[in-house]
Amino acid sequence: MASYPKERVFAIVDINNCYVSCERLFNPSLLCRPVIVLSNNDGCVVARSEEAKQLGIKMGQPVFQLRDMIRQHHIAVLSSNYALYGEMSKRFMSVLSHYVGTGEQEIYSIDECFLELTHHQNRINLTDYAHEIRNTILQWLGLPVCIGIGTSKTLAKIANHLAKKNPAFNGVYNMLAIDPIHTEAFLTKLDTKEVWGVGRRHAAKLKTLNIHTVMDLMNVEPKYIRSHFSVVMERTVLELNGTCCLELEEVVPDRQQIVCSRSFGSYVTELPILQEALNFFALRAIEKLRGQQLLTNSIGVFIHTNRFNPQAAYHPYIIVNLTEATDDRLLIIKAASRGLSKIYKEGFKYKKAGIVLLNMVPRSKFLPSLFTDRELLEKRQNLSDVLDAINQKFGRDTVDIANCSKNKADWQMSQANKSPNYFMIDSLMQIRH
Repeated sequence: MASYPKERVFAIVDINNCYVSCERLFNPSLLCRPVIVLSNNDGCVVARSEEAKQLGIKMGQPVFQLRDMIRQHHIAVLSSNYALYGEMSKRFMSVLSHYVGTGEQEIYSIDECFLELTHHQNRINLTDYAHEIRNTILQWLGLPVCIGIGTSKTLAKIANHLAKKNPAFNGVYNMLAIDPIHTEAFLTKLDTKEVWGVGRRHAAKLKTLNIHTVMDLMNVEPKYIRSHFSVVMERTVLELNGTCCLELEEVVPDRQQIVCSRSFGSYVTELPILQEALNFFALRAIEKLRGQQLLTNSIGVFIHTNRFNPQAAYHPYIIVNLTEATDDRLLIIKAASRGLSKIYKEGFKYKKAGIVLLNMVPRSKFLPSLFTDRELLEKRQNLSDVLDAINQKFGRDTVDIANCSKNKADWQMSQANKSPNYFMIDSLMQIRH
């Protein structure tokens, strides 16, 4: 186990308005104007530029409520482009990996990453180092970020919030370098709901205990908080006071399930069309499964009618068990087809379908049974590897299973304002360098 100095130092690097920033990178006409990005099927707002936030647009707000505002303020409305956001996230994490050693980086989400700077604190100026990281990401990737630094992960998150809300700090708030009196002044005004792990529900309960601000929470006896909440909230109080209770997660734990589902742009009634959509979802789930070197033992299949029409409600779900753990496309799609044929009923208008991969095990720990045809298993694995290699080189879905078309209007999501896929992204990024 690694030994650390008494005072630990963490930073969190967060892309500002991630989805909007990625869109602006390839479409400069979006700069300096209000922009919103919508959820699947263009239903609700999932990302906003600062200009859109200033207009009062809320996260999760249905887009139909904003039609007049969109026209009045010339708001740019975009459909989600998750392939673009995922690609930029990988590049973002890769840049950060150059600034810390092995085991000192934790990818927290698509746009957030924790760094451990403990071993850097006595040899470099951490504020300058953070500005260097920030400038490099802006230069190399064109993405604006803010960085918060503190003696615990929770304090780093608070510092990141302060960096975003106070332009005077130029995107970096280092709690170790700023006069504690100034930090206390900010925390005295900051609501407890802004604390990582607290949220609105716990914040409301804290108010009943006369704990309204972050400073109030810091000054409470940890055991008192534990008696009213849990050990998790007790750790939050300790973290706010600089005691490190949350380590970096150097290894992402194995996932318990992988889900791929979509709401359809229009109702689907026919079994072949549902089957095609489900096959496509299965391929996306298998892509994640193989990417994490996992195998699945069970397949969950579900189809849903419109949840807002209880008079014609039908929401079946079935689990199909496999004879052996696998990541084989053909076997998983066949199992999903068997499941769908058992739960499908004519006469319903289906609005959503999905695949769930369950009971997963690492490929490295898999042992075939005595009755497994080892030669056939090896051939099927080689086939899957070849398909992966072709699709990785020439683009996703270049070669794949028949009847898995992603271009059928019958079940595709509504994405009327999706930006291009930017297939030349590598060339474009090299030009930026």
